Amino acid sequence: MSETAIPRTTESAPAPAVAPAPAPLPKRERPAHRDANVLRWLAAYTMSMVGDSVYYTALAWAAARSGSPTQAGIVLAVGAVPRAVLMLGGGVLADRWGPRRVVIGSDAARSVVILAIAAVLFFTAPGLWLLIAVALVFGVVDALFLPAVGALPPRITTAGQLARVQGLRGLAARVANVTGGPLGGLLVAFGGSAGAFAVAGGLFAVSLVLLVSVRMAPLPAHDPTRTDSEPAPPAASAWSELTDGLRYIRRHRVLGPLMLVIALSELGFVGPLNLGLVLLAQERGWGAGGMGWIVAAFGVGAAAASLLLAVRGSLPRAGLVLCLSVVAGSLAVAAVAYVPTITLAAVAGLLVGLLAGLGGGLCGALTQTVTEPGYLGRVTSVATLFTLGIAPLSYPVTGAAVGLWGTGPVFAVSAAVCAAGGALGLAFAALRRAELPGARA
Repeated sequence: MSETAIPRTTESAPAPAVAPAPAPLPKRERPAHRDANVLRWLAAYTMSMVGDSVYYTALAWAAARSGSPTQAGIVLAVGAVPRAVLMLGGGVLADRWGPRRVVIGSDAARSVVILAIAAVLFFTAPGLWLLIAVALVFGVVDALFLPAVGALPPRITTAGQLARVQGLRGLAARVANVTGGPLGGLLVAFGGSAGAFAVAGGLFAVSLVLLVSVRMAPLPAHDPTRTDSEPAPPAASAWSELTDGLRYIRRHRVLGPLMLVIALSELGFVGPLNLGLVLLAQERGWGAGGMGWIVAAFGVGAAAASLLLAVRGSLPRAGLVLCLSVVAGSLAVAAVAYVPTITLAAVAGLLVGLLAGLGGGLCGALTQTVTEPGYLGRVTSVATLFTLGIAPLSYPVTGAAVGLWGTGPVFAVSAAVCAAGGALGLAFAALRRAELPGARA
């Protein structure tokens, strides 16, 4: 059989070149202040903060109407006890059950309890036992709410936007402080304690609805390359989970020093800027009006720092800036007690607010950036315990010390404690060199 020749017209033709596909462009992060999901969370947080202010105004008024000044003080103080004692346990529950579940459950509980007490007060005069019970329940719920709400930002935005979220959160806190107190006073004046409690419960309910609508990302996977933060195996009990969290903080190169900075700076700031400022205004004859100017200047400075973080989204060398802000802020704290005029005291208060606000925002952003997701509730609970649990215990110490030595030495010692926190942070290279992820606006 003869073979048939088959022409191969394409034998030597080169294959057509295929151009490589262009690399996909990196996805741009949506800035937190333009993210509807973040803004819903921010609105929920603001409603909750305003509700807190209205609640405390209503509780103080009802307690003053129902008993002596000493008994009213007991009612206001009793809620702080379970909040301080149970705060670390709240962090354990936030990590075990998830911060979303804990935040929604605690917000729902606050709304129900406060609306219930409002209904009771519409029909009967409040007894001290009832107000003490409400304060205790609210303190318990706060111990659950505060660590969980602090652990939410990494679930609703990217790491590069955490500084912006902290700035927005600071602005929300300032808005709540400015509007919540006067609103509570007006509500008590026109609707009594029952009306104020009803509005507070309604604000918590609005916050709850907004929180339910916020989308949460799943818990990120653990990064096995981070040898300084290997999680322990699942703990068998809440106590072992708590000790595991404390051990995690102690061993972490950044979080351990950062918690010490938070503790010392809060102890140095809180006493002088609350009780100490009242006593200073009385000693200098500045009166309530003069004290109001200093407080207002502090608020403006803190709001400016929060706005800076919200707009910029990130600051270079965040750890170094944080520590230097604490040291510089301590000098401004001392200056408040030694400047000769109310105008200079207000300027010093403005600097205190600016530096404290900047340091506080960077503390929050760094904490959420460097903490492994599975530990975030427990780490947040430790930081919150220092700011809202232990630091207020300095009030009686500040008052007694001012009575013995006057405001100047007390402000100077408090400033030294605060400066020691910043200097301690500078001594740790890991904290000093800590960076925030760059925000891609």
